[in-house]
Amino acid sequence: MSALRVVQVGAGGMGRAWLGTVAADPDVELVGIVDLDLDAARAGAAHAGDPTIPVGTDLTALAAGTGAEAVLDITVPVAHHPVTLEALRAGLPVLGEKPAAQTVAEALSLAAAAEATGKLFMVSQSRRYNDHLVAFREHVRLLGDVGGLSTRFAKAPHFGGFREEMDDVLLLDMAIHAFDSARYVLERDPVSVYCESWNPSWSWYRGDAAAAAVFTFEGDVRYVYDGSWCAPGAETSWNGDWRASGAGGTALWDGDTAPWSDLDGTVGAPGNAPSVGHEIAGALASFVRAVRSGEVPDGEVHGNVMSLTMVDAAIASTRSGRRIVIDEVLEQAHAEALAVERDEAVRDRLASWGSVRDALGASAAAAH
Repeated sequence: MSALRVVQVGAGGMGRAWLGTVAADPDVELVGIVDLDLDAARAGAAHAGDPTIPVGTDLTALAAGTGAEAVLDITVPVAHHPVTLEALRAGLPVLGEKPAAQTVAEALSLAAAAEATGKLFMVSQSRRYNDHLVAFREHVRLLGDVGGLSTRFAKAPHFGGFREEMDDVLLLDMAIHAFDSARYVLERDPVSVYCESWNPSWSWYRGDAAAAAVFTFEGDVRYVYDGSWCAPGAETSWNGDWRASGAGGTALWDGDTAPWSDLDGTVGAPGNAPSVGHEIAGALASFVRAVRSGEVPDGEVHGNVMSLTMVDAAIASTRSGRRIVIDEVLEQAHAEALAVERDEAVRDRLASWGSVRDALGASAAAAH
């Protein structure tokens, strides 16, 4: 089968990482680069190894002119909704960087747009593409009834730039990886959350760089997140340090090496699952397979929205000082999406959802 012809939108820092990944994948052919800065687009083409790759500022025109079969949306979060919507309307499936959109309401709009156009929108929640995470889930399955899962995250990066000026920097920019992985490991969705965030006195961030959250998941399972981006010394993995407790024992993962489980004193040994690839390369390969086969991949927008909702709910909790019910966040976002939606077909899809959780879950279930 011939390589999938793609146009990439966004040639900045993250865009260059994707351009390198695309160039290394024999199943993908980069046929165009879109960026508002044409110099950045041209530099991206050179970075991809072919300065003759067509560039432009108009996605629809460039995609049509190059015969593109799909779009990679590697833009900043504020652009995710308009870029992805334009691509879907043009009849092109989309693989986009996380988060799905800047807000839950915009993410719901894109889920409805995917339904209305019949085209795939997959979010690259890249840290799911980690064979050790897959193995950790296999160990957790050995524990029987699981009562609790926890993540301890402690890093001290000095990014400079926009992150150090963000509100809720840890929750917005980093915690979604752990929240999404928790959903993956537990194989269920959140019901509510209580969260507190704060900024230590020595923090070099303007917004809160530390947070502690307790999520209640379906089945009365608790997920506890304890994270900090200004915790120098004895740092954890970028994936965090994980512990799951169940009726049959405990499973541990340090985020970097192979996980293990202690089942009544005996180390658990789950079967070897097939490799899912590594981070964005794994996400790209999964997207190509989904486009070619019609299967629903991990990261399909309906299945991904709940991870973004966890972030919004945690921020709402820390600002209000109260426990937040996830369905309340979803229903409020649904109302906001309906109120501003101007595309009649998308609005009709949104209006047809009796329950947002059910609408998201029905499509997400097809991925598993």
